[in-house]
Amino acid sequence: MPARTIAIGDIHGCSIALAALIDAIDLQPDDTLVTLGDYVDKGLDAKGVIDLLLDLESRCQLISLIGNHDAVMLGAIDYQLSVEQWKAFGGTATLKSYGESESLKDIPVSHSKFLRRCRLWYETPTHFFVHAAYDPERSLEEQEDATLLWQGIRDFVPGPHRSGKIAVVGHTSQKNGEVFDAGHLVCIDTNCWNGGWLTAMDVESRRVWQVDESGRLR
Repeated sequence: MPARTIAIGDIHGCSIALAALIDAIDLQPDDTLVTLGDYVDKGLDAKGVIDLLLDLESRCQLISLIGNHDAVMLGAIDYQLSVEQWKAFGGTATLKSYGESESLKDIPVSHSKFLRRCRLWYETPTHFFVHAAYDPERSLEEQEDATLLWQGIRDFVPGPHRSGKIAVVGHTSQKNGEVFDAGHLVCIDTNCWNGGWLTAMDVESRRVWQVDESGRLR
């Protein structure tokens, strides 16, 4: 089987879905797996999600991007934000996945190190990957962090990027559970934690796999 580049949308603590999706993909050592960020918050098992991602680093070519929720978690760990601010943003479920005490002290150093080495973007000869959105007139190196992490596409879809490459993004949850495909941009956040699906897509063939929060294949 030729090596594939496969992207996975926002996971948000859905560890059972992630494990089932990896099985469905039949991941191979030469495959490149790009996870688009937002591993934590909202869903019940952020700890389990990061444990799985750490294991995947030895099973394939894992490229992990950082999402805005992951960045907020790091802000709390680094005392740039209060724990209460993080909880208000969805962090309560994440803290509970590490222990009933809901303490930052329960988060393993290996998990914070994982989040710190996540990238803001990744590109191949034909595609580029960001968590949220992009400025079509700026190179990837020139993008603002706020755009890459926070800008939604629900009300405004950015035009084709000047590189001519296809954008693969998450962040803006598709409430209908369907992949949003604008041709030059594909959004694969399909709302897993809230009754939708966790989506993986082979970016070359456009083959899609989807599982729900309980691990059921669509």
